Amino acid sequence: MAFGVVLCADDYALSPAVSCGIREALAAGRLTATSCMANQSFWPGEAGALRRFAAHADIGLHFNLTLGQPLTAMPLLAPSGIFPSIAALMKASRGKTLPLAEIRAEAGAQLDAFEAHFGSPPDFLDGHQHVHILPGIAETVLGELARRRLAKGFWLRNSADRIARILVRRSAVPKALALAWLGWDFAKAARARGFACNEGFAGFSAFRPGQDYAKQFARFLEAPGVRHLVMCHPGHVDAQLMALDPVVATREQELAFLLSPQFPAVLAAGGARLVRGFGK
Repeated sequence: MAFGVVLCADDYALSPAVSCGIREALAAGRLTATSCMANQSFWPGEAGALRRFAAHADIGLHFNLTLGQPLTAMPLLAPSGIFPSIAALMKASRGKTLPLAEIRAEAGAQLDAFEAHFGSPPDFLDGHQHVHILPGIAETVLGELARRRLAKGFWLRNSADRIARILVRRSAVPKALALAWLGWDFAKAARARGFACNEGFAGFSAFRPGQDYAKQFARFLEAPGVRHLVMCHPGHVDAQLMALDPVVATREQELAFLLSPQFPAVLAAGGARLVRGFGK
């Protein structure tokens, strides 16, 4: 019997072309979730076009602390008005110097911006560059989510998987292992607050333009967890994307694979079927 896998496209509203590509994959039934960057200037204009997919896919918040501008004043974390790099954020997390009050206010503002333009709260939350599982940030975000008493069925992405599974998949192993270490107790903390999580996580990539993405995707289906989640980064390319993010060429490759006849064949060969999220 095929196992269920949630396939989530990250970075909706990063740029108009990325959003367009994600909507194409949703319309083709090739995704069951997407997470949205509500702090990006494109979100208000891109949110409405996403509403028609809410009956068939989970629409979540891609909480962001490392790309672009915050929605709130963050004089300690982002004194220049621009978010820090992931390296700087991780250093502050390790050193326990994060301005947690600022981060909680920003989390609240991004949740509010999501709901204001989409018309309802998100179905789930994950993080750009997995910031939501970093020590300090995780507890802060969980506290804000618990305060809001989100609807039953809300879930959270656990970016940390078991080491044995990561080694079986052989895909961007150092990155996956680092997240497994950083977020080893995230799921436990989330469940203590009453939130569901995935159990099993894949999709880490080196984002090499010459990669065989179909072959790589097949690895994401190996050693699945009992509530398996795979992230992906499809989209088209525009000038706005090129100005914002280094992941460019591989987005078109991922989208082409998802829309191709090869995609359902790879799913079937891996014994997988697409399902929606984990809190329903």
